[in-house]
Amino acid sequence: MEAELNHDSAKKIFDDSSNHWARDEPKLLSDWTARPFLLDWCLPVEGKRILDLGCGEGYFTRQLSRKGAARVQGVDVSSGMIDAARANEAQTPLGIDYAVGCATDLSALEGENFDLITAVFVYNYLKIDQMRQSMSQIFAHLNRGGKFVFSLPHPVNPFISGADSRFHFERSGGWFSGRDNIFEGTIALKEGEPVAVRCIHKTFEDVFSALRDAGFEKFPEMKELSVTEEHIARDESFFGPLEDLPLHIAIRVER
Repeated sequence: MEAELNHDSAKKIFDDSSNHWARDEPKLLSDWTARPFLLDWCLPVEGKRILDLGCGEGYFTRQLSRKGAARVQGVDVSSGMIDAARANEAQTPLGIDYAVGCATDLSALEGENFDLITAVFVYNYLKIDQMRQSMSQIFAHLNRGGKFVFSLPHPVNPFISGADSRFHFERSGGWFSGRDNIFEGTIALKEGEPVAVRCIHKTFEDVFSALRDAGFEKFPEMKELSVTEEHIARDESFFGPLEDLPLHIAIRVER
């Protein structure tokens, strides 16, 4: 029951704010501080079959497609986000298939395998058991030698960011006692009001043990992402206050 309530409330967050997320140019803080790195980590994608879980309105999905992927499938729990993604596809066709679905249930993809599966800021909306379920299904749908690339808000961030930060969560509990608790928060837009985001707190142990138990045997790569000198040179007033703070983690693992 708790998982269903979390699923429904996360869906509502994005259904209610899908217009704020729709974009073809960088708009959110993480469009500069996370997604470019994640895209580079996915390359090369020429000729590959890709599944983008939690695709939202397709911002990252379209970037993957434009890099030459053979087939790209986007899945998101929010029908509002998928409607926006399909509208963009109708206006500027890239051959991307979009479907409403959940990262914890990939039964609709039975018999399909992929060379690359991505989940950009998905697991911060899932409980630990849901994340474990999702990773097990991802392992089953990933070709041998295929890669799984995903990102999360840095688990430390809610414990050090101030209420006036451009990326902030209201924490509930401590590092260990707060495991699986919902931390509601906001992330800044370059222009406009911040949008609502959520972080269901997980420790590094939670994430890496979930990968291991899903079947991934190779050692995962991890990168801690933050504001760079290039970001500050671009716009010091926007990026400067976040200098030297951990914002996100990116993880890549091969089957």
